[in-house]
Amino acid sequence: MREEILLNQTNALQLEKLYRGNKPGFKSAFNALYPELSSNPLAEGWYQRLNYSSDELFWGTPAERAFVVVASLLAALLAKLPELLSISEGFYYPRNAGFVIAPALMAYFAWKNAVSWKTRGLAILLLVGSVVFINWLPENEKSDTLVLSCLHLPLWLWSLLGAAYSGGKWKNGANWLEFLRYTGELIVMSGLLVLAGGLTTGITINLFGLIGWDIQPLFSKYIVICGLAAVPIVATFLTRVQPTLVNKIPSVIAKLFSPIALVMLVVYLVATLIAGKSPYHDREFLLLFNGLLVAVMALIFFSLAETDHSGGRRAQVVVLFLLSAVTLLVNSIALSAVLFRISEWGLTPNRAAVLGANVLMLAHLFYVGLKLFAVLSKKTGLSAVGTSLAIFLPLYSIWSAIVIFVFPFVFGFK
Repeated sequence: MREEILLNQTNALQLEKLYRGNKPGFKSAFNALYPELSSNPLAEGWYQRLNYSSDELFWGTPAERAFVVVASLLAALLAKLPELLSISEGFYYPRNAGFVIAPALMAYFAWKNAVSWKTRGLAILLLVGSVVFINWLPENEKSDTLVLSCLHLPLWLWSLLGAAYSGGKWKNGANWLEFLRYTGELIVMSGLLVLAGGLTTGITINLFGLIGWDIQPLFSKYIVICGLAAVPIVATFLTRVQPTLVNKIPSVIAKLFSPIALVMLVVYLVATLIAGKSPYHDREFLLLFNGLLVAVMALIFFSLAETDHSGGRRAQVVVLFLLSAVTLLVNSIALSAVLFRISEWGLTPNRAAVLGANVLMLAHLFYVGLKLFAVLSKKTGLSAVGTSLAIFLPLYSIWSAIVIFVFPFVFGFK
């Protein structure tokens, strides 16, 4: 590395390639060589780039901090509404858990992106309509359409949040891809906050237990619930004002688990054949099969978002292409199983929902796979893969809206 740097000390392009190929090694070798290169303006620029560190962390503007505090308090209030208004928790939380968080996050991005008041009005109308509709549905624990509406509601709210993140521009593929990256960062930061909060909770409860005070019921009832409601809001704030805190973690996770998921999926398919399990006749197995499919697809999507962002390497693209191909096979099996069950026992709300989701995922995987193959054939770049990934996201939003708002009427609220 030292020899390469010396050889290319005036070649900006080659220095960039060396840096991207081995960042830690480049930094170590460059800093050792810097006394010899200090008279070189290009070397001076690289030294400042490699060794720059901010004197203090930036924690947002006073307005941003005030927004986070107010939004967190409102989320906590919404989380405690069942107790304040004597509403059944079994009725409230399955229908309204998403509304505890989504409005605050949508308001944050609408504010930061200066979304027009016309678009804000439309977003408020959609949110209010969703609240009214989901709570208007008849209370029936055995209603498949009710369960499906509650399960698809977070996806619908997530897509509305994506529109707010994109500044109200549904067709902007680049913004949707950035929204995927934000989602990955939000999951990571929320997980870290929950872990830290869980550790603090355990220590606090046990410390008070040592002096004979049992604060667990009170702590769990108020502090824990209110804290969990505030976690996504605080996590979003942290990822926006301190982007370097977690922006590399999703990329590392994606690169680490993509090959693991590929091996696991192949082994699982072989084990399924050996065990004689069939999604065609075993309903629970088909549900688990589809759950596995959704999880692997989410990993593929986040991996592609991070690979496109970082430039990616050919080996990573090969792994993602193979993972897409195997997942496409799994999706085809699940889809054929759903069609078989419909032909044998008729169409139900659950089968219709799974059928639509599988068709959409199959088309999406096929399209993404074609773009990945084009990248491997050097016919296109990774940016085309990112576009193929983002272009389908509004379609998932439309499908979730159909399941939530149309299925109850089509299937008679059964």
